[in-house]
Amino acid sequence: MPKIPLAERMRPQTLDEVIGQLHLLGDKEILRQIVKGGEPVSLILWGPPGSGKTTLARIIANEVKAEFIEISAVTSGKKDVERIVEHARQNWNLQLRTILFVDEIHRFNKAQQDAFLPHVESGLITLIGATTENPSFEIITPLLSRTRVLVLQPHSRDDIVTILKRAVAAENATKRIDQASIKYIAELSGGDARVALGNLELALSLSKKVTVDTVKTAAQKRLPGYDKKGDMHYNVISAFIKSLRGSDVDASLYYLARMIDAGEDPKFIARRMVIFASEDIGLAGNGALGLALNAFQAVERIGMPESSYILFHVAAALAKSEKSRQSTEAMNRALDLAKRTSDLPVPLHIRNAPTQLMKELGYSKDYQWQADFKHQKGFLPDDIANERIF
Repeated sequence: MPKIPLAERMRPQTLDEVIGQLHLLGDKEILRQIVKGGEPVSLILWGPPGSGKTTLARIIANEVKAEFIEISAVTSGKKDVERIVEHARQNWNLQLRTILFVDEIHRFNKAQQDAFLPHVESGLITLIGATTENPSFEIITPLLSRTRVLVLQPHSRDDIVTILKRAVAAENATKRIDQASIKYIAELSGGDARVALGNLELALSLSKKVTVDTVKTAAQKRLPGYDKKGDMHYNVISAFIKSLRGSDVDASLYYLARMIDAGEDPKFIARRMVIFASEDIGLAGNGALGLALNAFQAVERIGMPESSYILFHVAAALAKSEKSRQSTEAMNRALDLAKRTSDLPVPLHIRNAPTQLMKELGYSKDYQWQADFKHQKGFLPDDIANERIF
């Protein structure tokens, strides 16, 4: 018989067995209250891989005594949903509740998500969707309005150590692995309990006495939890820019390293630094824009991995530079003013006068072609002559 993976064997069966997620599972928190109340609620569980989304959905169904039906949006379609809805009607007639768990719910298109709406609204099915992607972008608004979005966090390193120790005890392997190896597995997991348990299981199968070297062999290289089109992509670049803005060189270089390690497009990083040089440094360091532009051109021409030197050099320089948003704020005020007053005529005295008729009408009247000439009537339209943008 095929052996059930350790991660599946160690899956918690009750809320009290779940490690972590105390913001949802504390005595007065929402998931604990749902289970205590005995009434299932439609939920979207949003969190990284291995944070316990499937486990929590199964526990909720078990605790509220509902039939649990699990599908994956990757392999299921609209017809599968229709069959489940028909089955739920039969359960309804038998006064049995149905919880439909949809893993990777963000993979369903709009039409497939629409199919849930009337049945969730009527209470025929309780929907629990799991997603690693931001529901704001991936789940249709009508479905979001009928569910509660709960955010699961990656497990802390201490949580993972606790989970691993529990698994080691369950496998009667306490004497086969030392604490340093357990901590190293936790370090490599990236907060993913499934990855941690998988590495532990493989390490135990490779050696009678597991050491850090055994774990290195089992785990190989840990892939960074970074999707260039997903939330982590936007979260890390946001952290990078905010660290630059806050003049925190260490944090700036750390987040830059995270992106490079994950294989982010170096031109994407360089483009953002060009924008930052103008938006956040601006007039405080007029050389910053030229430096960032040179970095972008160098990255284009040199490529990776050598471009890393350039990116780190320029990121450190931008972080250490004086900051000024004076030109950015002036731009925003100018755009807002232009939008509100787009119909105001340009004053006659600063219009071009290529013909005699235009001169007679007052075009360019009293204007002098000289540097720093200040016309007595100013340059703004009369209605906004007293506005100050800069």
